[in-house]
Amino acid sequence: MALTVVSLGSSFAAGPFIPPIVDVDAGRSGRNYPHLAAARLGAELVDLTVSGATTATILDEPQRTVSGKVYAPQIEGVPRNADVVTITAGGNDLNYTGSMLFAAFRRLDPAHPTSRFLAQSFPDGLTEPSAEMVQAAESGLVRIVEGVSARTENARVVLVDYLTVIGRGTSGGAWFDEAERDLFQRIRTALEGAYVRAAERSGAELVRMSEASRDHGLDSTEPWVRGLLTDPASSTGSFHPNALGMERTAEELVRLLA
Repeated sequence: MALTVVSLGSSFAAGPFIPPIVDVDAGRSGRNYPHLAAARLGAELVDLTVSGATTATILDEPQRTVSGKVYAPQIEGVPRNADVVTITAGGNDLNYTGSMLFAAFRRLDPAHPTSRFLAQSFPDGLTEPSAEMVQAAESGLVRIVEGVSARTENARVVLVDYLTVIGRGTSGGAWFDEAERDLFQRIRTALEGAYVRAAERSGAELVRMSEASRDHGLDSTEPWVRGLLTDPASSTGSFHPNALGMERTAEELVRLLA
């Protein structure tokens, strides 16, 4: 009998702008890591990922996307017979890529539609996530794991953390200055720590893609993430996993599960 794999998460799991797109409103690709891993495992997939998701919209808050579609909390879609449930969330809780987008477009063109859109979320400019925000993201991950365990019979729950965008040797070119790069690295480090502690607290397994991708950020010889996309229609996909990044994430997940 085939395994049933369920995936919860934000855009780093959904894979916006990686063709083929199977759900435009969710920014969900048919070649995101959940789809690739399920295919390699010969598993049935329930992909509930939605770009822009937070730990809250996975747990108990409906999510309205930029297109206006409303998605129920993702955890409500987890079937009782799930064998494996993957979770990639928390980045939006800490403005992980949102901060990079804001900084890059502010420098590129303050009048750009994406600049104006992002400015609403950064009225005071770039700010560092507080200790309380990091703790809330960690606790949100723990609550998701606990919620999945309560809804399933005996599922393996796997936290899959975020690929590194600003890695060793990353300059960011003309997009970021040194202070901004340092800030983004601190956000990345805070997010990584939240995942490690959440796994320890909840008993979930952990795929540390942040570490596996450390040498594959921007400016690397083999980046697993995209650079800046200036077309307003796809700009929110900037600084996200590219097709290769999804392939590598699927490989790490299958290696753990095999």
